[in-house]
Amino acid sequence: PDREDALKRLEYELSVIVQMGYVDYFLIVWDFIRYARENGIMVGPGRGSGAGSIVAYCLDITQLDPLRYQLLFERFLNPERVTMPDIDVDFCYERRQEVIEYVARRYGADHVSQIITFGTMAARAAVRDVGRVLGYSYQETDAIAKAIPTDLGMTLTLALEQSKDLKQLVDTDPRVAKLYNMALQVEGMPRHASTHAAGVLITNRPVTEYIPLQTNDGVVTTQYPMGIIEKLGLLKMDFLGLRTLTVIRDTLDLLRQGGRDMQPQDIPLDDPNVYRMIANGDTDGVFQLEGAGMRSFLMSMQPQNFEDIIAAISLYRPGPMESIPRYIAGKQDPASVHYETPLLEPILSVTYGCMVYQEQVMQIVRDLAGYSYGRSDLVRRAMAKKKHDVMAKERKYFVYGSEEDGVPGAVSRGVPADVAEHIFDEMTAFASYAFNKSHAAAYGVVAVQTAWLKYYYPAEFLAAMMNSVVGNTVKINAYIQECRDKRISVLKPDINRSQARFSVEKDKDGKTCVRFGLNGIKNVGERCIDEFIREREAAGPFSDLFDFCRRCAGPELNKRALESLIRAGCFDYTGVNRAPMLALYDTLLDAESRQRKVRSTGQLSLFDSAFGAVAAAGRDDYPDVTPFSYEDMLRQEREMTGVYLSGHPLEKYQTALKRLPYNTAVIQELTADGDLSADGKRVRLGGLLTAVETKITKKGEQMAYLTLEDLTGQIECLAFPRAYHTFQPLLQTDQPVILSGRLSVREEEAPRVIVENAEPLLKHEEKLPEPEQRKAPEKLYLRLRASQREEIETLLSRYPGKITVFLNDPELNRTYRAPENLWISDDPALVSALEALLGEENVKFK
Repeated sequence: PDREDALKRLEYELSVIVQMGYVDYFLIVWDFIRYARENGIMVGPGRGSGAGSIVAYCLDITQLDPLRYQLLFERFLNPERVTMPDIDVDFCYERRQEVIEYVARRYGADHVSQIITFGTMAARAAVRDVGRVLGYSYQETDAIAKAIPTDLGMTLTLALEQSKDLKQLVDTDPRVAKLYNMALQVEGMPRHASTHAAGVLITNRPVTEYIPLQTNDGVVTTQYPMGIIEKLGLLKMDFLGLRTLTVIRDTLDLLRQGGRDMQPQDIPLDDPNVYRMIANGDTDGVFQLEGAGMRSFLMSMQPQNFEDIIAAISLYRPGPMESIPRYIAGKQDPASVHYETPLLEPILSVTYGCMVYQEQVMQIVRDLAGYSYGRSDLVRRAMAKKKHDVMAKERKYFVYGSEEDGVPGAVSRGVPADVAEHIFDEMTAFASYAFNKSHAAAYGVVAVQTAWLKYYYPAEFLAAMMNSVVGNTVKINAYIQECRDKRISVLKPDINRSQARFSVEKDKDGKTCVRFGLNGIKNVGERCIDEFIREREAAGPFSDLFDFCRRCAGPELNKRALESLIRAGCFDYTGVNRAPMLALYDTLLDAESRQRKVRSTGQLSLFDSAFGAVAAAGRDDYPDVTPFSYEDMLRQEREMTGVYLSGHPLEKYQTALKRLPYNTAVIQELTADGDLSADGKRVRLGGLLTAVETKITKKGEQMAYLTLEDLTGQIECLAFPRAYHTFQPLLQTDQPVILSGRLSVREEEAPRVIVENAEPLLKHEEKLPEPEQRKAPEKLYLRLRASQREEIETLLSRYPGKITVFLNDPELNRTYRAPENLWISDDPALVSALEALLGEENVKFK
């Protein structure tokens, strides 16, 4: 009531919505979002241009004040451009379908349909399909297809220009030319039908009165794709599943279990500690801010507030990246920013003189030349689509105005003609890649929420992150390593303490730890897990393997599942080595199953009495077998969970790994961001070969696909025939090695290393005590010059922990303790970097 600007904007938006006939649209969106929130289904704070509407904000459709962040309604709904509005909504990934089912119940199943989408033939797919129809052999067709580059947007025509191999095949082989010419004719045509990932159609009368329907995998869909449905004027909405919302939900659920009850909207957007963490590049798991390239940008940018996050999300993409140096320079020294006219300052000051957002183009056109907001959006669209005839006319109007169209022009507002011309040119060059600020701002909210949870509740957040990627051992490995970097223990699975999912618990010292979830163990089904968790909750913990089998033997628990539980360490709490348990488990399970049969039928045989004796045995009755070694148990854990939990085989090589002058990068940094400029870069990496798969080439030679793992992650390596033949004795599973070669980075593919040399890590071994006996360092002393201080402090801040850091300046002959925010974790990557910058003699742990 006390904000006249808000009331005025609200009344204007309502008049446009009523005038354009979209009242029902807003109410339907409000209705299903209300249903989701009332039923505990996570809903995003907004998405796309809809975040620019104050009506949507008031209806709780979006959760970001559009006036505070200068978000424009006309970017969403423009009375001068009659198109369907588009409020895309993000829901919890796991419960999105519940909202669609609600809509079907609310408005009638015959009034709601999902939307078809067609997969089209890309260049390689067209060649393969045509080759199959023509009867060519798989090998022949495969050779032609592989001559086509895999770059994004590749077509057959482009491939012929760029690939010498393909051109040679087409020019010299009539069969290849025939296949290529026929593939050209089918390229881009629909190949198969599937269901659109998000689109849902809602109609006033039954859908069949408007368009034909069909079923795809049991789901009723339209026979017309999205574009035709929109042209017909039918109401289409996007129900998107966003995995990050599920992560936020799971984190908050874990907090509630610990007594902290809060909602996503309770998370502040202005916490300086959170921005400090982001500026230090600690953004793994933070929505929209992950990846090595983005981390590097954030460390240079040093975001300090929410507007900086919006700008970061908008700038870090092809096109706008060119403005990053200018943006950072302006942010570091605002006095250096120059505006061609004072009228630009209120519009561009928030981005330090750079054009970053589509809304800024609209605002410039309006404030400098007097356009209406509706027309300003039409001009922005014309610029983005490079409609030269429209732009030529609008350029004149922007500079000099048009009395007929009611446009005063920039000159009439005191802007020199040459300045106005230059500003128009800048907008034209920028508009094709300008970003929608409404979308960036809405997603910025999710980014800050995830960053806040990571900063204040890292154990709960990382447990939720691992739950979101169950089955992806590479990512699980990365998050477990991050837990260790943050001194958060990741506890192996325990039949009495683990939940189905990753969870958190307190250790004996009251410190929060992450407990590995049972659903991360191979061969153990959900129903099996649910069954023995129910038994545990009903009758108390299992005393040992015998007790577990007595209480849980049944159709859900098979021998393979029980073997996997033992190998994963679920019964290690009993103090019995896994070897005798594995020697007994199948007999024990058979005995319990037979006993259950006896109890149910009342019939007893001679064999049943023998089995009864086994079932009645206790922990002193395990067979006498050779116990597994520490390395054996680590290997079993990895086989069952995909990760090492009790420790890591490479731990005894830590000193060697961090002191060798080959540490070009840890694997996690190589694989975090597919930076195409790194293609061909020479790397030298130490680690453990966890998988070796050989393959015979077309020439009959042997090559190998290798998986190399270090303490931070894993990467695929290719050993072509010459390298494989030379180094074959070293290239064996579980072999600690150093691999040298070239990095191969391609669009939409994980980076790989082309192996050129291999040597054993053993010769560099400096054995340390076993992990549980090793005493962690408590202090780090660094000797550095004053000129190195800023760079070293930035590096230290990326590895927060509890090791106290002391800095020595030899020029002043003074040693002082660093502030607590620069205390570190015991991380090999950090030590390597410090030794590379300062020299090994200037880095000392105590």
